[in-house]
Amino acid sequence: MQTAAGIDFGKLSDLELARSIAAGNEGAFEPLMRRYNQMLYRTARSILKDEAEAEDAVQEAYLLAFRAIGEFRGDAKLSTWLVRITVNESIGRLRKRKRTAEVIRLDGEAEPDMATTETSMKESATERPEGAAMRSETRKLLEAKIDSLPDAFRTVFVLRAVEELSVEETAAVLGVPEATVRTRFFRARSLLREALARDIDSSLEEAFSFAGARCDRIVANVLARLKSPSGGA
Repeated sequence: MQTAAGIDFGKLSDLELARSIAAGNEGAFEPLMRRYNQMLYRTARSILKDEAEAEDAVQEAYLLAFRAIGEFRGDAKLSTWLVRITVNESIGRLRKRKRTAEVIRLDGEAEPDMATTETSMKESATERPEGAAMRSETRKLLEAKIDSLPDAFRTVFVLRAVEELSVEETAAVLGVPEATVRTRFFRARSLLREALARDIDSSLEEAFSFAGARCDRIVANVLARLKSPSGGA
């Protein structure tokens, strides 16, 4: 995307884009949004667990970022700054939606009750991959399991495993100690492995299914051949 002056915004660095936007060049904002749309959406989605509301949160976060872009000095990554704004916006929406519910703890002190967490993940609905739709169904299964993680674990997992933020960046974005990020990420992976392993074990029982039409067809064919003049020879 270029301006009348021929500037290719897509090739500008994050800091150059930020400075251009702060200088009043709104045309630089579109490539910035396209650069970070997926990251911010995944972040908001991990907190809100609702696609439409996550989109709204990202849009509001961008508006907030646009108004405050002049305050960005480049001391941290622009992505970290944007994700932090998105996290705050998403948590604010979650608190409005669930005023009495426990949301992500930014102080990093308390962790979810693990017995309750493991039980909820065992009982969560899953989708089993089948046939040509295996890839799509596997993705849905993984998303469902990630959604089943406690709020604090889920967001850490998405930022670390999906968006590949470092421990330091994730800690800065969520405002928690690095040790808390490591603990939550380790626990999130463990919970996901256990939940997925249970589904795989259950699916193995149904692999290469035989009952039904296939069973009837084989029986009918064998009986038919036995009744033939050759006696099945």
